[in-house]
Amino acid sequence: MAFFIVVTESTLSFVNFVYMKQRRFTKIHRRKINIFLRCLVISFVAWLLIAVSNQYTFTIKAGIQYVNIPEKRAFHPLQSDTVNVSVRMSGWNVLMSKLRSDTNNLQVDLSGLNSRNFIVFSNQIGFINRQFPSEKRVMAVSPDTLYFDFSKQTQKKVPIKVPTNISFTKQYGFIGETRINPSMVTITGPTEDVSNIEYLETDTIKGDLVFTDIRTIANINKNHKTNITIYPRMTEVVIPVGELTEKIIEVPVKIVNGSKYISVRTVPSKVTLTILVSLKDYSKWTASDFEAIVDLENWEDQHVKSLPVRITKVPDFVQTIKIEPQNVDFFVRK
Repeated sequence: MAFFIVVTESTLSFVNFVYMKQRRFTKIHRRKINIFLRCLVISFVAWLLIAVSNQYTFTIKAGIQYVNIPEKRAFHPLQSDTVNVSVRMSGWNVLMSKLRSDTNNLQVDLSGLNSRNFIVFSNQIGFINRQFPSEKRVMAVSPDTLYFDFSKQTQKKVPIKVPTNISFTKQYGFIGETRINPSMVTITGPTEDVSNIEYLETDTIKGDLVFTDIRTIANINKNHKTNITIYPRMTEVVIPVGELTEKIIEVPVKIVNGSKYISVRTVPSKVTLTILVSLKDYSKWTASDFEAIVDLENWEDQHVKSLPVRITKVPDFVQTIKIEPQNVDFFVRK
C-alpha cells in the first residue's frame, strides 16, 4: 500500500514563516522576556508585602460569654447570643482570619445590670480589647447595645450525665456504672429557664483503645443557657473498664399469653445464650438473671409452626452475643 503526501504552495509558505520566526527569536529576545518575567514577579511580591502590611477593618462573628453576672437578678437576653465585631488588623491577620473558620468568644461584663436593663459595648471597648491580641484592635461591636428582661430567680438541683466516645482494646469494655462525684449540681437562674432543665451533661469523655479505668475531671456544660449559673462547675468522673470474656448459659423458655390452653410445651424447653461478661463477674451471673420468652398471642391466626425466642431480661453490662436456637417448635393442648 502506498502513501502520498501532497505539499501545496500555501503549506510551504507556512513552514517557512515558522522557521523564520524561530530564527528571529534570538538570545536577546529571550533575555528581555526573562527580565520582564523577573520584574513581574518582583512587582507581585512587593505588592503582596504592601498589602499584608496595610491595616484593614475586618468583621468577625463572636459568641457572647457573660461575666460578673448580678447575683440577685435573673435575666433573659432579648437578642441573639452572637455579635459582629469590627476589628482593625493587618492584611496578614485578615488572611489568617479568613483561613480559620473558628468562632471567637467575647466576654461581656454584666455588672452594669445592677442598675439598668441594658449593656452598651462602646462603654466596654477597653475591656473587650484586652481579650484580643495586641495586633488586633476592636473598633466597634454590632449591635452596640444588649437589652435584658429580668424575672424571678430560682434554684434547682439536677443530675449530671456523662456522654462518652470511647473505643476499647479487643476484649475490653464497660464493666460497671459510671461514678460521678458530685452526681448533682445546683443551677440558679430565671424560673422559666431553670424549670425546663431536667439534667446537665459534662464534656464528652473520649478515649481510644482503652483497657483500664478512666478517671478524669469534666466540665459541666450550661446546655446553651448563658443566663444561668452552675455550682460546682466541674465533677469527678470514674468509668470502670475491664476485660470481657464469653460465657454460655442455658435459660428456660417462658411462655406468655398461653393461659387459655390446657398445656403448652416448647421443643427445646431451654435455649443456650452466649454472653459477654466481665472477667471478674464471670461466676456472678446465672440462668435466673436472664429471661427468654415465646409469645403465643395470635399464633393461630398467623398459622406459624415455630415461635421466635425473645430475651427480655439481661443484667446491666452483659452483652448477648448469640441465642441458640432462635426459634422453637411448640405443642398446644386445647
